[in-house]
Order: sequence, then C-alpha cells, then structure tokens
Amino acid sequence: MPVETTPTRRLKHLALASAFITGSAILPQVAKATPAADNRGTWTLQGENDAVSTLHGTSDQYYTSGLRFNWTSGTDTLPTPIAAIGKAIWGAGVQRISIGVQQMIFTPHDTQASSPWGPGQPHTSLLRDRPYSGLLLGTINLITDTDTTRSVFGIQVGIMGPAAMGRQLQNGFHNLIGDTENQGWSHQLQNQPIFQVQGGRTWRLPLANVGGIEFDMLPSAAAAIGDYQIYGRLGDTFRIGQGLDSDFGTPTIQASGTDGSDAYKARRPFAWYAFGGVTGSAVAYDASLEGNTMRSNSLHVNKKWDVGEIHAGVAIMFCGLRVSYSQVWQTQQFYGARSGLFNYGSLTVSTKF
Repeated sequence: MPVETTPTRRLKHLALASAFITGSAILPQVAKATPAADNRGTWTLQGENDAVSTLHGTSDQYYTSGLRFNWTSGTDTLPTPIAAIGKAIWGAGVQRISIGVQQMIFTPHDTQASSPWGPGQPHTSLLRDRPYSGLLLGTINLITDTDTTRSVFGIQVGIMGPAAMGRQLQNGFHNLIGDTENQGWSHQLQNQPIFQVQGGRTWRLPLANVGGIEFDMLPSAAAAIGDYQIYGRLGDTFRIGQGLDSDFGTPTIQASGTDGSDAYKARRPFAWYAFGGVTGSAVAYDASLEGNTMRSNSLHVNKKWDVGEIHAGVAIMFCGLRVSYSQVWQTQQFYGARSGLFNYGSLTVSTKF
C-alpha cells in the first residue's frame, strides 16, 4: 500500500479539520430573512478537464473530463405541490427548481494499456488502476434561499457504463485534434442505473467591508446516498470582492448535485470576487472506484474514505452574465493512485433570461 507524502497528508488533514470544525460552528445557526424576488431563470454551461492543470503530466487520468448543462428557475415559480415539498424540508424562504444533465469521464493513469491481463509492469496494469467509467446523470434540485443561506434537496437519475458515451466523447475528441486514443475503454465498467438522493446547505457569513471591498465566508454541509456515491461533506470558502451577496459561490460538476450554486442576482452593474477554500469528505461508497454494484468480477480499486480538497478561483458578473474559473487540488481517492495531489480546472458560464 503506497505511503502518502507529507504534503498530501497535511492537505487532507487541513481540509478535513477545517471543514468539520467550521461545520460544527455553523450547524446550530437558524436561517432567517427573505431575499428579493428574481423572476429570471439561469442557464449554465460548465466544463472541467484535467488537461487544465497546474501540474505537468496529469492529463487524461482519473477524473479526466466533466460537462454540465443546467437551467435554474426564477424565484417562487414552482407548482404548489412541489413548493410545499421544499417548504416542508427547508422551511421559509424563496424557492427555485434546478434541472440539468451532466457527463463525467474517469480513466486510469495508464491509458495506453489495452487489457487488464496484457503484458506490462504491475504499476501499469489496469487491474491495479482506476477503472474506465462514464456517467451520464440528470439532476433535479429544489432550492430554498434566505438572505444568508441556500439549501438544496434533490435527486440524480442516470446511467454508469457504455451508455453514458464516455468512450465516444473522449476518443472522438482525441481523433478530432489528432491525439492518441485511450486504449482500454473496452474494459470499462458495465451499464448500471444510477439513483441518488442528496441534500446540502451553504451559509453566507459577512465578515467585513473595508473601503468598499467585502469579505465573507461560505461554510457548507452536504450528504448523498444512492448506488453511485454515499458520502458526507463539510467545507468552507473565503471570498474577497464586491457584490458578494449576488450568489452563494461557484459549483464544481462533481458537487453540483448538492450545492445548487448556479442561481445568482447581481446587485451592482459589475460584481467580482476571488475565492479559496477547503472541503473534507467522508466517503462510504463510490461505484466509479469500487466497480459495478451487482457484478462480483467488476474491475475496481480500494477507495479511501477520507478525501480533502483545496479550491481557488475568480468569478465576475456583468450584463446578466457570470463567468467563473476554479482550480481544484484533490487528495488521493484510492490506494495506489499515482499522483500525490490530483488537480483539474473548471470553467463556468451562466446567463439569465
């Protein structure tokens, strides 16, 4: 079993400790107040890729690509029965519904090994590496906002396996740009229906306003259960900028099922902020690592239960647009991972209609 490097252990401990301490501090707080109405919906397009990385040589391994398209309604436009569900779960506040589709692609470190049983050194064998897998998921979230909180409850339904078309997208794009195809897709995880229930809350805590420059924190707590993932997650984000009350931060695709952070309403002609934060996750199950649920001979690796992340980036809002970029550094998700810290970039563009 590989031994984690000291920087990786420190990052994981920092992320987990900071997230859980912050979560313990904010969980007892009670949400109150009601924000202004927002009658326009939000359309979002997001892309993530490990090729957009601060570390050399990390492209096309592990979480290698993510795409997401999402619509979030304006406030208080939900049918009465659906609105009643949101109110019963989260209490008073303005409500939205969010509907989206996302695709995620995972590959091993060695993308040129064509078979798990072929010749090669043990460290390149697909038997000891993250399995190839694609996920295609639809997400429906109910969102409840107060002036200081955003609460999300929803479901994800979709497919993991060849029907998610990960191979077609990845190798098709490689052919388009004249790059080498990844060779082991014929051994990807098999088709498996996905059903997931998820929920979470983000708190917006103003800290200071110095010369028109605002400072705040965004503690968060989330959890999910289903045949894709079972986890609990706590995190905190620090922001500096102007117009911080416009949103509740920027999402990543892997966490977009629970944070609902596409909705925004800029209170000034030009809003901006820079951010940095940590997240700690306790992961009980991850099918993309542990293999198909109902197949005993599925390729798999031994997951780690504790995963830490650091994220940093910028966001700007103008003329009804929000554009954000995030860089994410993540500790190892399974034993035997080749990278000490895995990282990827995330670009999001949202517009309001």
